[in-house]
Amino acid sequence: MVDIKISGRKVTITDALREQVEQKIGNALKVFDIKPMSCDVVLRVDKNRSRSDRRACEVTVFVRDNVVRVVDVADDMDAAIDGAADKVTRQLRKYKTRIVDKRQRAKRPMPVVEPVTDLADLIVPKGEEEDDQLVREKVVELRPMSVDEALVQIDLIGHDFYMFEDARTGLTNVVYRRKNGGYGIIKPKIEDEDE
Repeated sequence: MVDIKISGRKVTITDALREQVEQKIGNALKVFDIKPMSCDVVLRVDKNRSRSDRRACEVTVFVRDNVVRVVDVADDMDAAIDGAADKVTRQLRKYKTRIVDKRQRAKRPMPVVEPVTDLADLIVPKGEEEDDQLVREKVVELRPMSVDEALVQIDLIGHDFYMFEDARTGLTNVVYRRKNGGYGIIKPKIEDEDE
């Protein structure tokens, strides 16, 4: 059984809600029974002028070094939990399919190349630069991966961008979802020493 942590924002977690989440989300997580895996579920009420008191169920699944995150919003909490369970099932099946495909392709391991430039000079120590627009700071652990693996991560997390370390070059890259469809990648420019 997967450890499911349930919390509420502007919602009291009753025994009935807890039981429903454990049953529905627990069944959805059985699609991908792997260790280690943990799950955080946040039930909340979103205040909106146009629609009164929308219920939301946000599920975040941590499986190995990956994160699968879904949110479903409905008029009642039962429907939001059911919708989130369906979305988690689809996302975990997609993730499982990509892992199986990757194993079947069985590419040879690529050599890890040391970074070409020292990026430590570009880092500004905390506290030296004040910016009124910066409202949140998030520290991420970069793992070496291919562009294909980064595209899987951007789909699983549900964000518009994903930062990673390119396994071939050892440099930090960002993949992003384009507004017109498809994906883009941002890579640092490396100047040749001969120039």
